[in-house]
Amino acid sequence: MEEKETQPKQKSEKEKRIKNITHLYYSRKDIQKAIFDFSKNREIAPSYMMESFGKRPDSLQYSGDIFEMVKKGATSFHCSQELWADPLRISTNLKENELNELREGWDLLLDIDSKYLDYSKVLTEIIITILNFYGVKNSKIKFSGSKGFHIIVPWKAFPKEINGIQTSDMFPEWPRIVTKFIMEVSKKKLIEKITNLTKEKQSKYVKDFEAPKEVIPDLVLVSSRHLFRMPYSLHEKTALASVVLNPEEIKDFQPKDANPLKVKVRNFMSDPSEGEASELLREALDWDKNKNPENKTEKEYKNKNFNPVKISVLSEDIFPPTIQKILKGMEDGRKRALFILINFFRAINLDRDELEKIINEWNKKNPSPLKGGYIQTQISWSYRNKIILPPNYDKDYYKGLGISPTEEELRYKNPVNYIAKKNFQKNKTPQKRIKNNKGSKKEVDALKD
Repeated sequence: MEEKETQPKQKSEKEKRIKNITHLYYSRKDIQKAIFDFSKNREIAPSYMMESFGKRPDSLQYSGDIFEMVKKGATSFHCSQELWADPLRISTNLKENELNELREGWDLLLDIDSKYLDYSKVLTEIIITILNFYGVKNSKIKFSGSKGFHIIVPWKAFPKEINGIQTSDMFPEWPRIVTKFIMEVSKKKLIEKITNLTKEKQSKYVKDFEAPKEVIPDLVLVSSRHLFRMPYSLHEKTALASVVLNPEEIKDFQPKDANPLKVKVRNFMSDPSEGEASELLREALDWDKNKNPENKTEKEYKNKNFNPVKISVLSEDIFPPTIQKILKGMEDGRKRALFILINFFRAINLDRDELEKIINEWNKKNPSPLKGGYIQTQISWSYRNKIILPPNYDKDYYKGLGISPTEEELRYKNPVNYIAKKNFQKNKTPQKRIKNNKGSKKEVDALKD
């Protein structure tokens, strides 16, 4: 009974201590200004002892709003990496194209997550080296408040479009791709350094040399309206501040350096050159073309000279049911659906003008049409490369679009196999009638013609 009474008491004492710290800390004008300046054009959300978030969407109108929220119980502040024309207009009811219109851009946030601070330091230093290699010299680093770090590459560093595609519209796809690319590039060096560090501190962290595989630090992937702890926000569990750091400070950084009573404010946002992250983004997108599901098909056939299937009379009634469903319009997965359609029609040797006509008609049926520039880029890219087949039926690609191949389709390997067989059967039907025809040779020859 005593133990049950002690736990709430301990929790109450901890909450009281943190509440006292928050009032003292957030009353500082320089802390309020640092948080407010960073909040511009961002969705923000206060957290109340990590138990609940404030209403969303929200934004800061004045620096004094911060302390007013603290007086109501707020202990930390979180914000979006997306930059909005008006954060208060964001709604879960908005369609993708409506969100794109509101979104002015996005910062690349690399959220390093690990069980151990020392491991996070290793990955942070490796990532900074990778960013420098690709010409990104103006990223910023901050302590997460617990056992990780946040690296941010400002929106200004990215090209505003690539091949006619607006970069601002490609959230969260492109930041996720860049994040995965950086993790892939850093993997070898990371394992090597973590292994060496583990050997040095074996008794402290692990029991055997296999442990690094289990505790290897990772990068948290972003999602739509993803929030992260703002610079100089406190962390409820540690009562430490999310302080801004220079790259050379990472190695010797200790949690005591984030003591909220000793914090000195620095600017978290840098002023990069226009487009200095262009090479990084392009390299990541090229890497992704060889890694993502749609390009596995290309890899499978890249060493084969695929000859397009010739369809004598093309009609929609011999199209595979999956293709027919896609052509009715797609609510979600339009880009993956576009990939299927382009490769399907190229594989059956459809004239480019006709292909573009069908694709454009399909796009009009989509509740949220893709941008014309994006479609043209994908078609042009396809015609600059070898013809490849659309994904096979045994892949989860179609189910991911909410379309399940029929039992009949599953008897064929691929949509192209399906239409080729249907075309053959359609053309074979007159031949069967010819074989059984008891009329004159002249009548038979006429049917063949």
